[in-house]
Amino acid sequence: MSKVRVAAFSLSVDGFGAGPEQSMTDPMGKRGTEMFEWFFRTRTFRAMIGKDGGSEGVDEGYAARGMANFGAFILGRNMFGPIRGDWPDNAWKGWWGPNLPYHAPTYILTHYPREPIVMEGGTTFHFVTGGVEEALDKAKAAAGGKDVKIGGGVSTVRQYLQAGLIDELHFAISPVVLGKGEAMFAGIDLPALGFRVAEHVATEHATHIVLAK
Repeated sequence: MSKVRVAAFSLSVDGFGAGPEQSMTDPMGKRGTEMFEWFFRTRTFRAMIGKDGGSEGVDEGYAARGMANFGAFILGRNMFGPIRGDWPDNAWKGWWGPNLPYHAPTYILTHYPREPIVMEGGTTFHFVTGGVEEALDKAKAAAGGKDVKIGGGVSTVRQYLQAGLIDELHFAISPVVLGKGEAMFAGIDLPALGFRVAEHVATEHATHIVLAK
């Protein structure tokens, strides 16, 4: 059965999913990339950037699961890029270059309409102005029975959590303390939403927690 999942989402020890002050030079906010050291080492990540090698083991297993069996993705506007407000033109096409890691329909939550963008490798960006439920309906229809990944950022995950629309979450908690940034769990009661800890395993570089209903 198709699920709505958050997977391979990195958090700091103090619960932040991104650092402050996102910019062109800091897409994940200041010090945000420190939370992804566990992922950067894996075979999955190195394959995504066209390189050989990479770690095996537990971290690689969760990294591979984080990109497997998804038929569609949903991203927030900030996850797509640093531009705020109305689109000034059609030049910006995401952080990742022409051939993205998604290879599937990808829905961007925004208040400002924009025509779809067809990228290399099977990724098409669709811009949804009708909110989280409309985006999820479109993503499920496009996923062909596979899972839908809520890719982030923090605000988008929180919106889907608060709407009760997520089935499973995997967080990779990195040994990093950010102090400030975008807090994942502020004001959210996970047990009240029906989540329990289904998996937990620690490695040298991260503690992997899977929450499920």
